[in-house]
Amino acid sequence: MEEYTLTVSQDQEGQRIDLFLSRMFPQMSRSFIQKKLNEEIFVNNSLVKANYKVVFGDEIRLSIAEPAKPDILPEKMDLDIVYEDEDLLLINKPKGMVVHPAPGHYSGTLVNGIMEHCRDQLSGINGVLRPGIVHRIDRDTTGLLFVCKNDLAHNAIAAQLASHSVSRSYRAIVHGVISEEEGVIDAPVGRHPKDRKKMAVNYQNGKNAVTHYRVLRRFSKYTYLECRLETGRTHQIRVHMASIGHPLLGDAVYGPKKPPYAVSGQTLHAMTLGFVHPRTGEYMEFSAPLPEYFTHLLEILP
Repeated sequence: MEEYTLTVSQDQEGQRIDLFLSRMFPQMSRSFIQKKLNEEIFVNNSLVKANYKVVFGDEIRLSIAEPAKPDILPEKMDLDIVYEDEDLLLINKPKGMVVHPAPGHYSGTLVNGIMEHCRDQLSGINGVLRPGIVHRIDRDTTGLLFVCKNDLAHNAIAAQLASHSVSRSYRAIVHGVISEEEGVIDAPVGRHPKDRKKMAVNYQNGKNAVTHYRVLRRFSKYTYLECRLETGRTHQIRVHMASIGHPLLGDAVYGPKKPPYAVSGQTLHAMTLGFVHPRTGEYMEFSAPLPEYFTHLLEILP
């Protein structure tokens, strides 16, 4: 159990205490904090309600239990491995698979599968929940991602991702007909100001984000695109395309709540990864074919 004592600064004054604490401790949800306010969180030695607005100089005292570390077990899976050597794998992730364990998903993730495949040969930089994982793609996004077998590979690939030197090309189907042949969306992406589960174009607190897109085919109500990332923010393509009025087909978070054609999740595929090999220094590039559901949509869209 860790005990914390916080003092409210002048620029923090006026915030609801549940919001204030969720910003100070992002690992705790606001609903969790609201429950603890009734019993374990004290402001100036008194219990307060969730709508209490903190005042400059308030002393807030709370205890946070160390979360139990769940056992992450290897699971035998039929992984679609596009490339493998002693340092890394490139895996073509299927739709619906979570990349790494998180609350509610401690089995059936890609990590469970690569733990079985690689045994003890995975980088440990990202801890027990994300061995070998240097980046991720969303649950319903298909396509390529790196898995690093050792810390040398992890550090090298992470550096390339941070410097935006990895070539990343996606395929997407979006709502609406885009008239121009290509374009660039340069808009910062950050946490949605009202919904912490979503991202948004956020000029106040967002991070630099740039997406290049090119029209591959137009339909009567949709457009098939190639999207290339300069940066790699969470939900970047989904947020950027929605911000210009062209959300991804199937994306119920940033687009219509009831997607047409019974599509489950965003129509987005991480097709190509190009990078410099961490050991040899050779430039390598790999592609993963479009999944069957995606090619079917391209055949039936009017």
